[in-house]
Amino acid sequence: MKINVLEIRPAGYAWLLNRFKLAAMPNSHSSYVAATGSRQRKVQDGRVEDIYPLQYWPGKTIGDHLEFALKYDGVNLGSLKIIFDAVAEDELVPYIESKPTGKYARRIWFLFEFLTDHRLPIDDLSRGNYIEALEPDLYYTLSRSEKSRRHRVINNLLGPKEFCPIVRKTEKLGKMDQTDFRERCEKIVESYPPQLLRRALSYLYNKETKSSFEIENIKPNASRTQKFMASLEMARQQDFCNNQSLIALQNQIVDPRFADKDYRTVQNYVGQTIAYQNELIQYVCPKPEDLPDLMRGLLTSHRVMMTGDVSAMVHAAVVAYGFIFIHPFEDGNGRIHRFLIHNIFSLKGVVPEGLMFPVSAVMLNNQESYNDSLESFSRPLGQLVEYSLDELVQMTVHNETAHWYRYIDMTSQVEALYDFVIQTIDSELIEELRFLANYDSTKKAIQDVIDMPDRQIDLFIRICLQNNGRLSINKRKSHFDFLSEDELISLENIMGENYTQLS
Repeated sequence: MKINVLEIRPAGYAWLLNRFKLAAMPNSHSSYVAATGSRQRKVQDGRVEDIYPLQYWPGKTIGDHLEFALKYDGVNLGSLKIIFDAVAEDELVPYIESKPTGKYARRIWFLFEFLTDHRLPIDDLSRGNYIEALEPDLYYTLSRSEKSRRHRVINNLLGPKEFCPIVRKTEKLGKMDQTDFRERCEKIVESYPPQLLRRALSYLYNKETKSSFEIENIKPNASRTQKFMASLEMARQQDFCNNQSLIALQNQIVDPRFADKDYRTVQNYVGQTIAYQNELIQYVCPKPEDLPDLMRGLLTSHRVMMTGDVSAMVHAAVVAYGFIFIHPFEDGNGRIHRFLIHNIFSLKGVVPEGLMFPVSAVMLNNQESYNDSLESFSRPLGQLVEYSLDELVQMTVHNETAHWYRYIDMTSQVEALYDFVIQTIDSELIEELRFLANYDSTKKAIQDVIDMPDRQIDLFIRICLQNNGRLSINKRKSHFDFLSEDELISLENIMGENYTQLS
């Protein structure tokens, strides 16, 4: 049936944003009410648009549409923040007072005071059961939470007002909740000897380090590589989610000339030069004056999730992606962002002792998906930030933007990290362990043919792996002229047998 758009009115967030002429980050759900017809749904790029029949029309007041928004569109803290900043007290207070024990009215009241830090002229509630700020069936929440006696609301949000992400419980993340990642790993490694696993850990640290740098097209020298590997080893032993540790980590992994003593004090952005004084801006970072609050909020969010029984995948995604979106340093933000995934997984006991997930290697091999996980936030944000560039390509941001970085729906980032980790365990980790096992058997077989020094055997295997299992004439002359023809044929056959992908 063809829809007459003239008979359709926005409702919920769409109505409220239109009412106050506000621009916002797109919500996962938007609502409209039609004068005729039945309910219709459109799903595109993960976003849902519902057209409801006339009986769903909430009414004409701000309170009516706020209640409708929470009920049908979900909790969007970023939109609520700018709506609450625009609404007059006398438009909101009568609605809340008319429903003193209503769950949606109490949530609106609580969220208003939480987001605006402004106390409405309403008496504290003295009766009624406590309700949760977020419904645990629909959102990831803290299991141990503070109670607001004033509103009789349990504050189970994932962070403070300075940084408070939302993660919705989707069908995909429902599967994540049923997955025991540690057990999945333990089943994979149980068939390998302990000595190989000890070597594998060093190998995985090295691979993770190289991949994390390569994602940013950086070729680190040996010293920077070793420093980053040393940091990865420390990720299992200490919590890096504090100012001092993050600054020390940044100093360790970047060129010493670009080491920061504190969070950045200049406006930063991610982009590339197209031509002289022509920049393609891909991401505008928060204003430097907003960083102290944002980082304090992020680190507080980490602490409450540590004690709040939050899924390790949700916790790691919130902290790691929250960090990269806040972009607190001049350099090294991307590497620290990926490092924090390992740190949280270790703190939460996701990874078995003596093992690590080479997540960056999977991100590198799936760079489009990784970029999508970043751009799902950065792309719509770019439509809301007003900025200018001077002749030195220095940026100035002209509007208030802090709330967009404070209140992010991180559902898509959690889903992306879940995909990366599953692929890491089921593909990357298995392949790396198999490679090392093959390496050991290849090395032993070569030693049975000729008693070469270990260093020479390692060099032979490495050269052959780079040349489809064969030793080139030049490499033979320069490094292995002592091999007889029969010995060379035997060694190349061993390579083919142990690395079947070469044959």
